Amino acid sequence: MSRSPRRTTLHLGALSLLLFAASCSEPQPPDKEQPPEPKAAQAETHTELRDAIQAPIDRAKAVEPQVLDAAKQQQDAIDAQTGG
Repeated sequence: MSRSPRRTTLHLGALSLLLFAASCSEPQPPDKEQPPEPKAAQAETHTELRDAIQAPIDRAKAVEPQVLDAAKQQQDAIDAQTGG
């Protein structure tokens, strides 16, 4: 028993219409039993990247007072030599 091309096309068309209708349905609401994961918990997974970015900033902040002190000493030495 073979199917006619017209009948096969009709079946494929109906199947396509059914799949299209199913894909356009409204999304299911989230399960009430399991609340969504808080954003803070998601952020914890990115701590390595955050730490890698923050480390050079922290090192620069740590040496900033030394750099400012050295600059002041240099300026004082220049002022002493030039009488300024």
